[in-house]
Amino acid sequence: MDTRTSTTHLTDAERIDRLRLIRSDNVGPRTFRSLLHHFGNARAALERLPDLARRGGAARPGRICSEEDARAELAASQRIGVSLLAPDEAGYPPRLATLDDAPPLLGVRGAPDVLMRPMIAVVGSRNASGAGLKFAGTLSRDLSDAGFVIVSGLARGIDQAAHRASISGGTVAVLAGGHDRIYPPEHEDLLAVLLDSGGAAISEMPIGHVPRARDFPRRNRLISGAALGVVVVEAALRSGSLITARIAAEQGREVFAVPGSPLDPRAAGTNDLIKQGATLTTEASDIISAVEPIMGRPLDLREPDDEPLDVEPGTSDRARITALLGPTPVLLDDLIRMAGVSPAVVRAVLLELELAGRLERHGGGLVSLI
Repeated sequence: MDTRTSTTHLTDAERIDRLRLIRSDNVGPRTFRSLLHHFGNARAALERLPDLARRGGAARPGRICSEEDARAELAASQRIGVSLLAPDEAGYPPRLATLDDAPPLLGVRGAPDVLMRPMIAVVGSRNASGAGLKFAGTLSRDLSDAGFVIVSGLARGIDQAAHRASISGGTVAVLAGGHDRIYPPEHEDLLAVLLDSGGAAISEMPIGHVPRARDFPRRNRLISGAALGVVVVEAALRSGSLITARIAAEQGREVFAVPGSPLDPRAAGTNDLIKQGATLTTEASDIISAVEPIMGRPLDLREPDDEPLDVEPGTSDRARITALLGPTPVLLDDLIRMAGVSPAVVRAVLLELELAGRLERHGGGLVSLI
């Protein structure tokens, strides 16, 4: 079971400060964690943002979310029953909290206890076959009966079949937009039933945020991150479900794939996953036997690197590191080796560049200049 004990309860003031920080320009989850770790609290980090962005070459400081805007978002969330939770607060999915890019504040609606139970993600094609829909439903129901919570993305096709089959046991929908901007709109009724039946919905996006294409891969990392493993039922060779499977592997999650006919392009992605080493899955016991040994292991939050950020890198070091970067992603470890300076200096420069809006972080420890 996922039994990590919550040890945090934010004060109202700290929740507002953290919301201001994550809603400020160029502050993503990894940057948030680093800032919070090194400056001690969100308010101190907010005070340092303009100086760090200036060091990174920003012509002018990025927008810092105002206290008024943060309070308005918090109030709007509360009006529709959404709690904004920090990692290690009760109701925040324990396995999701272990990621280095876990949402600093997660919008949670529904039954918090279902989010603390072991989850299996079930994803697949939006344009699913009848056989795929039936299998997704059977598999999800069997896993639910075995005590697992099914987590998916509330999308058409396989996702909705997985949710519907596991409603009685509790299921979790991960949203790409705000809690009041459900996509697709026709699944608002499904979400309502899911919530009324002891399930939950989570999102890292603010109230009112309409999901865009780039929001779905971000959403997918939450689906896999909250789960012990990800089951892909049907997926074409280029699909969001394969992105979820790739992210799951990067996160150290188990990846399961359901084989399909080589004549059906909707099975091409899952068959390829099996070739790459995913666990071939034809029934729930294939998944249960693989994840049971994992469930008893303790969960620990991953701490950012314990290096000081308040020592300003030298001009020559900053220039050398920036020159080594370009549009092609490079591994952080390679960048440190090529720059010939301490990891602390490299991380400080990268943070400055990111807050200036000049750096993009990729999966697997890769970074590039924008």
